[in-house]
Amino acid sequence: MESVRKANQRLKQYPMLLGKCSDSAAVYAACVTRDLNVSHRACEQEFLDFKKCLQKVARDMKTKL
Repeated sequence: MESVRKANQRLKQYPMLLGKCSDSAAVYAACVTRDLNVSHRACEQEFLDFKKCLQKVARDMKTKL
């Protein structure tokens, strides 16, 4: 059950991770909600920027995503 405990600890840190990447998350959300018919890869660059931010913050906090 150690793996479950570690997973729960990581999940508790997600709000902090998302808060530190709120700017890139807002840009990605605005892109996705801009059009009702979002095409595949329409917001790929915004998503990659958001993902890169999350990975950097997780690395700085010494945690996994």
